[in-house]
Amino acid sequence: MSDGTAFRLEPHEIALLGDGPRAAVTVAVVDLYLRGLVEADRPGTIRKGIVDVVSAERPPSPLAQAVHTSLREPAGLRTLVKGPDIRIAVALMRIPLAEAGLLRYPLLGPTRAARRQVRELRQSHPLPASRRGLSDDERLLAVALHGEPALHLLVPRFALRAGLVRRAEVGGKNLLKNSPRGRGGGGGGCQLLVGKG
Repeated sequence: MSDGTAFRLEPHEIALLGDGPRAAVTVAVVDLYLRGLVEADRPGTIRKGIVDVVSAERPPSPLAQAVHTSLREPAGLRTLVKGPDIRIAVALMRIPLAEAGLLRYPLLGPTRAARRQVRELRQSHPLPASRRGLSDDERLLAVALHGEPALHLLVPRFALRAGLVRRAEVGGKNLLKNSPRGRGGGGGGCQLLVGKG
């Protein structure tokens, strides 16, 4: 078996080795979004975009193609990851990674060499400071290596609407319990702002 050093990894493969199938599918979804092939639909779901023609110049990965094909109706990331076509695409993606010594049998978890390679890639490609000036390939690599922080930085609106990142909880049950309005003064703060003419 190889030690994995001569094997060139694609962003979805890096994501699979670093954080598992959900991360790989997330990279595939972002790839399709950057190509205009998918867009956010109802909150937390993705649907095929208006553009439905795959460029022959640089076709999407087989995993991204499986995601695109499986979007017969809007679906969330969790549904996509569990779909049979996606699971088959992930399984097929694992074969060359295992043959390269980056996944161990029988559970197909990342080997030490794979973890080291992902760690080195994260160190040599830190999270960009801005999304300006980045190519689509650089964006995909950042998402593969840095996950949610990269999604928040590089495709924030799409990531939130499509359910690729968790929504921030703005408050809780007790949010208004200790607020000035909750104490009974009913708008007394407004009276301070209104002065005599």
